[in-house]
Amino acid sequence: MSEQHDTPDGFAPSGPGPGDEGLATEATPQEAAAAADPDAAAGEARGDVEGVAEEVLDGEPPTDGEAAEAAPEEPDWKDKYVRAVAELDNVRKRARRDAAAGELRGVSRLARELLPALDNLDRALAHLTEAPDAGDAQIVEGLRIVHRELHGALAQAGIESYDPTGEEFDPRYHEALSQQTAPEGTLPGTVVTVYQPGYRLRDEVLRPAKVIVAG
Repeated sequence: MSEQHDTPDGFAPSGPGPGDEGLATEATPQEAAAAADPDAAAGEARGDVEGVAEEVLDGEPPTDGEAAEAAPEEPDWKDKYVRAVAELDNVRKRARRDAAAGELRGVSRLARELLPALDNLDRALAHLTEAPDAGDAQIVEGLRIVHRELHGALAQAGIESYDPTGEEFDPRYHEALSQQTAPEGTLPGTVVTVYQPGYRLRDEVLRPAKVIVAG
């Protein structure tokens, strides 16, 4: 007859029982220590967490490059870039327009200053043409060459003269000096005589033509 040993209430036998061979596992030293003193294990874990937090707080701040790599990508950077490029293109176009407008203003100012001299040259040539004996033929030919070259230079700059004889009077391009009785077959309001030709720079009238209109 086998001997039986009494055990205190609430405790299991220390040896493995039948069928428990596959359930028994060997505890690690850390697990054994935690089981023996739970409060000490919790304190040690808390100390580890606090140590990591101190390392993070005491560490050097990230550089700009590291921060840029870590930062989320801006969702509207492409729109900002497109707007910046469009604005730069508008500035360039505006600068070109301003430069062209400034050049036209300069040409217009110079042409207006030259017009009285051209008028005098026109009148001189007209007088010499009407009275061939009034001057030397070579001088007259020289004046014609100068006249032709001056008008050619103005044409290259976009300036041209116009003679509205026979056209309907238009206050945008003509300045009426007087009216006269309309010749037979001429409608009232028609330009019958041009006292002084007009000049224009492209679409801008530098000087309206001075005319006499049929009444």
